[in-house]
Amino acid sequence: MFTLTILGSGSAGNCALVQTGQCRLLVDGGLSARQMVARLATAGIAPETLDGILITHEHGDHVGGLGVFCKKFDVPLYCNPLTAESMRAGAGHHAKDWRLFATGNDFSIKDITVQTFPVPHDAVDPVGFVLHSGGTSLGFLTDLGHATKLVYERVRHVHTLVIETNHDEKMLQNDTRRPWAVKQRIMSRHGHLSNAAAANVVAELLGNGLERVILGHLSRDCNTPEVALATVRSKISGLGAELDVHCASQKEISGCFHLGARTRAA
Repeated sequence: MFTLTILGSGSAGNCALVQTGQCRLLVDGGLSARQMVARLATAGIAPETLDGILITHEHGDHVGGLGVFCKKFDVPLYCNPLTAESMRAGAGHHAKDWRLFATGNDFSIKDITVQTFPVPHDAVDPVGFVLHSGGTSLGFLTDLGHATKLVYERVRHVHTLVIETNHDEKMLQNDTRRPWAVKQRIMSRHGHLSNAAAANVVAELLGNGLERVILGHLSRDCNTPEVALATVRSKISGLGAELDVHCASQKEISGCFHLGARTRAA
């Protein structure tokens, strides 16, 4: 068994649950502690049974709920030293069990091998993950301005990929809520992937065992699930390929994706 459930994903908070027969991990903890507990309960998981939380970077939409969550539940946090330092400097962080890794190093948590690699984003030391278990692999590309050669190398052979489709370029350009400087940061090479940019990344990975893509981290103002899905699916179909494509929600948990299989359990 190797499964993925997105507890929530979007500009207001990101958190995913990965399970095998032996291990239960969260990837990021950007939902409120109350929401994390509630959504874990919906997935049938007690927080105290978690084996760890993998952290991609220190921004609030990825770690904002962990201060309160770790005060109540003594769950190990896995991150690199610069991310830990930044999180510790923030007010109200109560984590006790820090498991630090050097970016680029691999490590194992029970029957899951975790591969880490740097990604270009405006954080102190942001990382992507590829999780391996039982001959199946799962990639996480949550926040990045562009896909580097190293990023492509690391996710080249994943079977399931969680990738951000943060914004539609036209919707962002036409948005009246954000000043131009913020738009420039979002669109920069250390900002966030647009729908079109993510579609291009997915297109480059076709033919290497990729079975499923889950789109995430959608902007609440400058994207919609329908637009993101249409952009990625259009790119794939234009290449004559077939791929299982889903979009994660900010408001509710996903179904349980069985990795290595094209079907999804409700």
